[in-house]
Amino acid sequence: MAKATFTSRWVAALQPPEAGQVDYFDSKPPSLGLRVTPYGRKTWFIMYRSNGRLRRLTLGTYPALSLADARQHALAARHAVAQGSDPAAHKQSVRTAPTVADLATQYIELYAKVHKKSWGDDARLLTKEVLPQWGTRKAYDIRRRDVIALLDHLVERGAPIQANRVLALVRKMFNWAISRELVEGNPCLQVQPPGKEHQRERVLSDEEIRAVWAACDHLDPLHAACVQLALLTAQRGGEVRSMQWKDVDLETGWWTIPASKAKNGRAHRVPLSPPAVAVLRGRQTTPTVTPWVFPSPIRPQQPLRKPQGAAKRLVQVSGVAFVPHDLRRTAASHMTSMGIPRLVVGKILNHVEPGVTKVYDRHSYDAEKRQALEAWGHKVTALVTGETGKVILLQRKTID
Repeated sequence: MAKATFTSRWVAALQPPEAGQVDYFDSKPPSLGLRVTPYGRKTWFIMYRSNGRLRRLTLGTYPALSLADARQHALAARHAVAQGSDPAAHKQSVRTAPTVADLATQYIELYAKVHKKSWGDDARLLTKEVLPQWGTRKAYDIRRRDVIALLDHLVERGAPIQANRVLALVRKMFNWAISRELVEGNPCLQVQPPGKEHQRERVLSDEEIRAVWAACDHLDPLHAACVQLALLTAQRGGEVRSMQWKDVDLETGWWTIPASKAKNGRAHRVPLSPPAVAVLRGRQTTPTVTPWVFPSPIRPQQPLRKPQGAAKRLVQVSGVAFVPHDLRRTAASHMTSMGIPRLVVGKILNHVEPGVTKVYDRHSYDAEKRQALEAWGHKVTALVTGETGKVILLQRKTID
């Protein structure tokens, strides 16, 4: 360590040591330091104490940072120390602060995969829409204007509903980050969804059901069976795709959806009508070592992913404009039109009832559910075979 009167000429002419590194300290306030290495690198720094601990703060390198600028930086840093701050610690925290890509990875691994069955959708949305724009930026640096700009970009692209989904996901991710003390604020605060949501009410007619069922002949057997079973059971697409053979009893005609796979977290027993059993027996003819009824064609040890390509193919071939979730609504609507009480249909859909009923109602409605789904299966069979005279209409009644 050596003291010297720093001048621009002196710094420029300073030669590197033959070995090791040498620290010089300016004789003028604010005690600026200059470290010189054998390779000629010259780095400005200051030394100070914080809570009794000696700290070193690097300010920059010469000549990118001139002597005059280095003195200004040193003066500002010492002022911060006098106010109780620790500039070196702050600099380290900035350096190690997570980027948006880091935050997204932690959110998916530590939260989404643990708490959300649809975590794959979150991962894909982040990868496609968020990370290309923000991935390398520090998470704490994202501001409300950045969120608005991202949403505006999606709206201009013609995807306002996608913008809504991105906003909801980013808001959730930052709220989770706040709970883990990874960031201090949520940039989505008071940002409104840009797209106007329309609740779907699409219900396929008899003719459309017939057309969609016939179009399944143009799909591979895996996707065709998945679509048909979703229509026959009125269950959610994700629950159908994740069906495992161990949860199915074809002899007694029951499919048990474990609580871990049900969207509402409640185990659910689904009666399998004869046409549903026939679809599943068709799947048994395919040799496989996978536990899934509908395994991924690419990774057989994983369930089938959302069949977006198959859905588009069905629309093209059938000429019926619909999305896969419309099949669940279609089944429910047709069952009520057949005289099946809404309460029974709600049990089939595994809806949670509010208030006292959900606590004290221990009636599983297994018999009513089976009668309803067998009647619905009979109607679907009649529609697709043309035997419309065999459709069963049930007497609507009130169930206490």
